[in-house]
Amino acid sequence: MKFEAIAIENIPLIHNGDDLPSIIYENIELQDRDIVIIASTIVAKAEGDTFKLEDIKPGETALDISARNGKDARFIQAVLTRSREVLIKIPFMLVTTLTGHTCVNAGIDESNIENGFLLYPPENPDFSASKIGNGLERLSGKRLSVIVTDTNGRAFKIGQTGVAIGIYKIKPIKSWVGEKDLFGKTLEITEEAVADELAGAANLLMGEGADGIPVVIIRGLDYYCESRTFIRETYFPKERDIIKKGLLCLHK
Repeated sequence: MKFEAIAIENIPLIHNGDDLPSIIYENIELQDRDIVIIASTIVAKAEGDTFKLEDIKPGETALDISARNGKDARFIQAVLTRSREVLIKIPFMLVTTLTGHTCVNAGIDESNIENGFLLYPPENPDFSASKIGNGLERLSGKRLSVIVTDTNGRAFKIGQTGVAIGIYKIKPIKSWVGEKDLFGKTLEITEEAVADELAGAANLLMGEGADGIPVVIIRGLDYYCESRTFIRETYFPKERDIIKKGLLCLHK
């Protein structure tokens, strides 16, 4: 078995209103069942999710957190606006976003954006992935999957990796439950985070600096799914999320 990860190197700087499907289609010949991996940064830019701190008015909660962790209260207010649950306030903010993704600062980005601006992640990454996927399928006539990614840290290790925050026509989890291991024992709990693994593989080519590549094609792996899929399938149900329960206990 083998697969290819292909960087699309001619993507221009993206601005509000740009047609991402057309830009991607013009820069690579897509094949049936390709997986299109797209950095959330350019999705958010195309959707106009930029803002300036001077346009944010902090509320009492933001002012209180700011006094405790030393961060700009306006930035904290922006984080709170895109959060449904705050897990950690000090020394940084770890939150669950409105769409259910748990990350630092609600994914708000100060890098790879014009000076003076900040960038919200896409408000509905599944919808964004679907819109891009529909557009690419219409242009190419191919069956395609799409993953919108962000870069996240890891709780128990140094360094960041790419993770999936929005998907289209791909099963994000592969269950091995019921399969046999090398010694014939039945697997009972193994579930593979396929969408996150693909996001991580693409991130090796995407990079983080000025030479970053915002779109990568994964070719040769068939995870295409005709039915509608949602990134929430990758999140623990509230009653099973023991890490989140433990963090919330710290506030009591």
